[in-house]
Amino acid sequence: MMNNISRDKLIGIVVDIETELGHLDRLAADIQDVQLEIAMDPEHRRLFYENLALKLHNFYTGCERIFNVVTSELNGGPPTGYDWHQRLLDRMAADWGERPAIITAATATDLREFLSFRHVVRNVYGYELDPERIERLLEKYPQTWTAFRSDVENFIRQLKTMADLV
Repeated sequence: MMNNISRDKLIGIVVDIETELGHLDRLAADIQDVQLEIAMDPEHRRLFYENLALKLHNFYTGCERIFNVVTSELNGGPPTGYDWHQRLLDRMAADWGERPAIITAATATDLREFLSFRHVVRNVYGYELDPERIERLLEKYPQTWTAFRSDVENFIRQLKTMADLV
């Protein structure tokens, strides 16, 4: 299957993924900025946590956008059904036909918490968010983002190698 994909299509996938990584880089900087604001103005921590909750939501959404590029272009489309988000994440951690895994199983495990949290953010009022959960995710975020970025950059290198061989 991957052997039948044109060089131009592979390069297009790389460009799409790199663009999304750029958005996630900006998000990482924004998260750091808000954390600095909390340190300078701790009495408004609750309001900042609502902001950070949305940013953590956006982090997983950005990861999933990359997954959707890959699954749409290389695997014929995303899974369907009520649990398609979870199944998409699982598929990204597995070789799929000739397509290598995009992320490691460990990265997928870490991302599951962000997927779950995104669902919460979409379904509660900001004041209902659990500050301790936000803090736990903020502690995990740098390592998860670094691992995700590294995994995806490795996948990009594999796509570029394939593009050179086509």
